[in-house]
Amino acid sequence: MNGKPAGKVLEAARMAIGETSRISLAALFLLPALLGAGCSDDPWPVADFEVDSQGPQVETETPCDNRNPLRNLYWGDTHVHTAISVDAYLYGVRNMPDDAYRYGFGGPLQLPPYDKDGNAAREVRIDRPLDFVAVTDHAEFLGEAWMCTVEKVPGPAGASIDNPDYNSDYCKKYRGSDSLSLYFARHIFSPWGFRNSKACGRDGQRCRELAPNFWQQTIAAAERWDDKSSHCERTAFIAYEYSSFRMGSNLHRNVIFKNNVVPRLPISHIEEPLEWNLWRRLKQLCKDSGTGCDAIAIPHNSNISNGRMFNVDYYGAADQQEQAARAALRMEIEPIIEVMQHKGDSECRNGIIGIPGTEDELCDFEQFEDMPIIGNWEKDPTEDGCPTGFWGEWMPHPGPNCFSPLSYARYALVEGLAEEQRIGVNPFKFGLSAATDTHNGMAGGVQERSYEGHLGEADASAVKRIPYAMENRGNSANGPGGIIGVWAEENNRGAIFEAMRRKEVFGTSGPRIRARLFGGWDYSGDLCSPSLQDEERLQTLYQQGVPMGGDLPSASSAAPRFAAIAAADPGTAEFPGTPLQRLQIIKGWVDGEGQRRNAVFDVAGDPKNGAGVDTSTCEQSGEGFAQLCTVWEDPDFDASRRAVYYLRAVENPSCRYDAWQCMTLEGDDRPADCDIDTVMHPKSQQERAWSSPIWYTPEAK
Repeated sequence: MNGKPAGKVLEAARMAIGETSRISLAALFLLPALLGAGCSDDPWPVADFEVDSQGPQVETETPCDNRNPLRNLYWGDTHVHTAISVDAYLYGVRNMPDDAYRYGFGGPLQLPPYDKDGNAAREVRIDRPLDFVAVTDHAEFLGEAWMCTVEKVPGPAGASIDNPDYNSDYCKKYRGSDSLSLYFARHIFSPWGFRNSKACGRDGQRCRELAPNFWQQTIAAAERWDDKSSHCERTAFIAYEYSSFRMGSNLHRNVIFKNNVVPRLPISHIEEPLEWNLWRRLKQLCKDSGTGCDAIAIPHNSNISNGRMFNVDYYGAADQQEQAARAALRMEIEPIIEVMQHKGDSECRNGIIGIPGTEDELCDFEQFEDMPIIGNWEKDPTEDGCPTGFWGEWMPHPGPNCFSPLSYARYALVEGLAEEQRIGVNPFKFGLSAATDTHNGMAGGVQERSYEGHLGEADASAVKRIPYAMENRGNSANGPGGIIGVWAEENNRGAIFEAMRRKEVFGTSGPRIRARLFGGWDYSGDLCSPSLQDEERLQTLYQQGVPMGGDLPSASSAAPRFAAIAAADPGTAEFPGTPLQRLQIIKGWVDGEGQRRNAVFDVAGDPKNGAGVDTSTCEQSGEGFAQLCTVWEDPDFDASRRAVYYLRAVENPSCRYDAWQCMTLEGDDRPADCDIDTVMHPKSQQERAWSSPIWYTPEAK
């Protein structure tokens, strides 16, 4: 580390992981191996992450032909990786941002493996085009990626010349496929956040010079695919992923920019290892820059964060005033979270320590953190909680080592109510969305029946995608992921971005279930009458209450009423949809003893409709509902207590992707796992949608 004294190295390491208490002996033994491998001081100037005052001005968007003040529904994917991301490239993916946008908006996409002539073995198309897409490649190693993957670079007078770095030892390891390369991939995504000094130089200068190349390609692709005409057929956002993996805990965020005015370079966790400094930088260097730049960040995979995604320790904040300021900053930058993606469901979990109440059978959905690749499969969440506090104990295992309520959205929403009571600001007043996290560039590729995997050559065939066993990398732990539904006036960057900011969004586990939730005090039961026109119904719902993401006005003498509305995904001729089974409203609150409480109410449909699926044939049985609508009143309302409510719309049972793919395999090609159907390796599922919440806050006395 440029000859720094050992004490300074340890202090720098502590700061890099948010750790100011004692580092364990295990960590001390690991430090030389992790920090001594040629790291650079990497003091990138703040100016590199500012918006160029001489750069583009904010474009004035053309009003869309189909603008609707009562909101249209638009489908999108805000979490998409291409070959610019190191992990995608190492698994043979060669698709770039243009390819991802092409696929998401209905065009073809080539997938590995490739033959010696570079021809792809697979070509895929999305079943239904999306309305909007954000390509979110990892920001951490843009310079290194350009250095090692681009063989020819621009030279004098526009000529192409050989990339002088391409055949360096560093880049040969980057492009390799042996065990050393896999170690390298893990190494660069370590919690310490440093660059290789041999590749980048002691000051990171070489990588800093190269990083803008891929960032500009990302920007240019979004600009090409964004429809700026009044037809508004598609919206493409400029975006990236901030990929902190501090102390073995996933703390990743996707940063989405509102318009074409963006920083010179994206802020990664190497420059700002602590997420609250990411929020601070986005506010200072973008939102408050006076350039028109605007951004939000979307956290994902709290389920593998060891409770750190929604921690309440406010590292470095000296008093409640500073804590309240940080909580407010968090909600300004992070209005929504990703509750579902290919690494599982982050809504809730059964049996977890500190969560009183009865089990919710639907919390056993897509529990990625139980799978063998993660390492929790032998743990009992009722006996093995997380260490208390933000720092807890050193956790060197790459992935979750414990079960915490603060790894899950439902319990974080309730924790936010308690924090608001304590400091006056709710740090977890977030909406719910979903996305894929595809590393193939398959934006919105969530169709279970035609799922082609998410990680290049690692799951390039059905035989590779199905196995559960550790030696096959636990691929069945992954799934197609989800998509986000946005209720916005029109399909352009500004309208969709503002809908995400006000949290009028919902996430689904893949199907295009149309979900809406409204809350008010005076809603009448006839709002769901079939004789009522949709426009009249929506006008009443907006005029007399608030949509998902909103705050109920001050309490009247009665309990609040919620209008829950959902329509089943009709599917396509090739891939028919599945009927709805029921609608549920989940309520969270803090009781008089300070206990965090939640309850699940079936409010429409029939949980005992007898619907099922034969996983050997994927033939479905039983009746369901094409549409469900109800006006529900909270039977246990206490006007003196804060509360939070969200909608969950649930389909009838259907086959998971691995059951569909097992049907295509015979003989030696059929893995033994095709004959396993357990809670930890299910062949069926109940797909669902989650609305953003509505909050109730009592009047101050």
